[in-house]
Amino acid sequence: MEAVWVGIDVSQEWLDVVIWPGPASFRVANEATAVASLAARLRTLNPRVVVLEATGGLEVLAASEVHAAGLPVAVVNPRQVREFARSLGTLGKTDRLDALVLAQFAQASESNGRLTPLRLADEAEAELKALVGRRRQLLGMLVAATNRRARAPKLVRKSIVQHIKGLKRAVAEVEQELQQVLASSPAAQAKATLLSAVPGGGPQLSFTLLAELPELGQLGRRQIAALVGVAPYPYESGKFKGRRTIWGGRAHVRTMLYMAALSAVRFNPPLRAHYQALLARGKAKKLALVACMRKLLITLNAILRDATPWNPNQLDFQHSR
Repeated sequence: MEAVWVGIDVSQEWLDVVIWPGPASFRVANEATAVASLAARLRTLNPRVVVLEATGGLEVLAASEVHAAGLPVAVVNPRQVREFARSLGTLGKTDRLDALVLAQFAQASESNGRLTPLRLADEAEAELKALVGRRRQLLGMLVAATNRRARAPKLVRKSIVQHIKGLKRAVAEVEQELQQVLASSPAAQAKATLLSAVPGGGPQLSFTLLAELPELGQLGRRQIAALVGVAPYPYESGKFKGRRTIWGGRAHVRTMLYMAALSAVRFNPPLRAHYQALLARGKAKKLALVACMRKLLITLNAILRDATPWNPNQLDFQHSR
């Protein structure tokens, strides 16, 4: 049988499916019965991989059903697919055209080993991710309300203060639920204990890493740094040597890592020494801090990989391969 690749463009109501090469295309409803039938149909084709874009959760049903059917599935970054479409000269955008580009992207990426297979989260991980996302929303609302209070007329300030108190209670409740979820999962609790013991880490970074970076401890140092977006990329051409920059990655994880690094360069001896050495070499403070973010991430990755508690006298950054 000829090898085929499948692209699925996801919307709230429909799934547009393209089988490449061919290309054959069809549309099914984005609801349980239709998606189950789609998974069974794709199984008869035995595709090399089925690719969907991340769409804020609309893709979860289709990805889960196809994965449950025993087929390889990858959920990819929409920006990568859009750049791929431009490289093909495909400037138009329709649901069917998007599915076609996804199928072509599946072939190109799978052939070069650049696709990461879908990994379904267990119950504790899914709950942690939902609660961490909710906490982030509440904190955003809390910051906005606090800013409004400073400028609000006296007539409405009391109402804003009550709103702030309610948001603080809601944040506390979510954090308590996070602790309860950890307590219900010995594996997650063990990981959180290891991560929280690192100076500069703490419970909030641990929650974020467990929920939004489940690959931590399973990838090499370069892969995990690139995944988060703290790996420097070169910008050079001929004799021109541009400044290396970080790009892409998981923004929420990177934000928490930045806050942790601010603390770590004060209270984590190896990181503090690394930060001061970079400054002594004339590096800008922000660049040195990003380098410390990467070192902290690599260390946390090694700790989970080896299941070894942090020890400043034994754990060295260089062993984090």
